[in-house]
Amino acid sequence: MIGFRIAAAEFQPEAERDSIAVPSCGGYVSFEGWVRNRNEGQEVLRLEYQAYEALALKEGNRIMAEAAERFPVEHALCIHRVGELGVGDLAVWVGVSAGHRDEAFRACRYIIDEIKHRVPIWKKEYYTGGDSGWVNCEACSHHPDHEHS
Repeated sequence: MIGFRIAAAEFQPEAERDSIAVPSCGGYVSFEGWVRNRNEGQEVLRLEYQAYEALALKEGNRIMAEAAERFPVEHALCIHRVGELGVGDLAVWVGVSAGHRDEAFRACRYIIDEIKHRVPIWKKEYYTGGDSGWVNCEACSHHPDHEHS
């Protein structure tokens, strides 16, 4: 299973992990991105994610296929939430299973970096002072191990 999904409702990462756990894989890595309560010196109350869904699914699945081609992984899945999320809510999950840990780690990192950099999903933060603002996440996707496609 290689895929990218968008979820408007909460999901259980444990169930998703179970869907990609197979006996032929000795390595499993996951990443969970949660809504934090502070960003750039401001206290955050909640977030809102919006997506251009058709393009997000197309590009997200392209990234997943790239990861499967670059790294010898058997399964890779990424789910990104949309809608309003509170502090502590799960916003994005990536799970990768492979024959060995190295390719699972590398593929997981590649997937989250590329998702943040290329997929049209936008984040709006709401602050305690009553202000809100759209957040540019381009800087959070930089990693020295790979160049973006």
